[in-house]
Amino acid sequence: MKKKELEHIIKAVEPGSIAWELELEPGDVLLSVNGEAVEDIFDYQYLTNEEYLEILVRKADGEEWELEIEKEYEEDLGLVFENGLMDEYRSCRNKCIFCFIDQMPPGMRDTLYFKDDDSRLSFLQGNYVTLTNMSDHDIDRIIRYHLEPINISFQAMNPSLRCKMLNNRFAGDALAKVERLFEAGIEMNGQIVLCKGINDGRELEYSLKALEKYVPHLKSVSVVPVGLTRFREGLYPLEPFEREDAEAVLEQIERWQAYYWNRYGTHLVHAGDEWYLLAGREVPAEESYDGYLQLENGVGMVRLLLEEVHACLKEMEGDGRKRRVSIATGKLAASYIRRLTEEIGKRFPGLTVCVYQIENRFFGERITVAGLITGGDLLEQLRGKELGEALLLPCNMLRSGERVFLDDVTVEDVEKALQIPVHIVKSSGRSFVEAVLGSEEKAGSV
Repeated sequence: MKKKELEHIIKAVEPGSIAWELELEPGDVLLSVNGEAVEDIFDYQYLTNEEYLEILVRKADGEEWELEIEKEYEEDLGLVFENGLMDEYRSCRNKCIFCFIDQMPPGMRDTLYFKDDDSRLSFLQGNYVTLTNMSDHDIDRIIRYHLEPINISFQAMNPSLRCKMLNNRFAGDALAKVERLFEAGIEMNGQIVLCKGINDGRELEYSLKALEKYVPHLKSVSVVPVGLTRFREGLYPLEPFEREDAEAVLEQIERWQAYYWNRYGTHLVHAGDEWYLLAGREVPAEESYDGYLQLENGVGMVRLLLEEVHACLKEMEGDGRKRRVSIATGKLAASYIRRLTEEIGKRFPGLTVCVYQIENRFFGERITVAGLITGGDLLEQLRGKELGEALLLPCNMLRSGERVFLDDVTVEDVEKALQIPVHIVKSSGRSFVEAVLGSEEKAGSV
């Protein structure tokens, strides 16, 4: 590895931290910790956990400082690096037949076209990885540092089918890496993106049985329907799932849930919320989700919101406040949001809430989640509507940490166009209730 790849530029130093006391500054370069080169953030965190450290730093004038540090175990040094991963992000080498990024239209911002398959993001951000981009060295480090959980995109346990789905002749061999992780006791979560006529039916049956050998270190497996946008020209001819397909998938999953529950005390296999919408069925009870292990994968989000709102309302005593607001969301959540606003309205009868189900015309009507609604669709479908005092939008409609939609329309653009304040609602049930009521406090709390 080239030396420059092992030099990590310090972006900021937290005031009052160990690094601040040692007079380290932005622009300084970390060269090594305890004589070892730092490959990435995991090396850094592992090596700097110790109570005694020797770090080598190069200052802006080229002078190298060797610093001895005594501290508490796992106490942070207070350094922030220019690259949060402390390494280049690894792009995906597969050409999956179901890849959502391949279904993006041209002309959007560059970051939306980056295909990541970086195992390190599995720990930092919860991303799912195929393991095809991981070397034996990567597996060694995961085992050495006992990094967990690792989130794995299984897709199919039939090696030849996995090669076909990922368009990678080594994709079947990559499953052997799961064996190493299991033998080392590394906790895992799994995902299966279901494609009609390809890895469903008998192949799904085979996969759900084959995954049994990884219990108990395999904690959960989600089965989610492939997302199909209208931008699929020239791509693999995938078919959408219909209602009867969803019913069959749910029957299959529930049968395996019963099997794993009776045998291991875990449901293990979980259906994405979209299956219940497609089948016209109520989402399962909370105990079916084993502690919501795959919320970020769209598994149990609806049920958790229902439970949190109910729990919040139990603490509240209604009042006579008058308020009119509107909520915009996707098809998946709309009926549940309406139900919840009606329940809030029983406690607060002066409340009027209009819930607008936004059709995803940008990506296509089969995309039902709120997180893929664009600002353009929002504006087009809300113009001229009764919006009340404020428009409430779920936070997952926006780019993480910013007030920008997928199509670069900003929250401020929406406010100006619709002439109404827009309030971004965090994902918890309490945040939802407080936003609807227009209070950051426990309104009327007992």
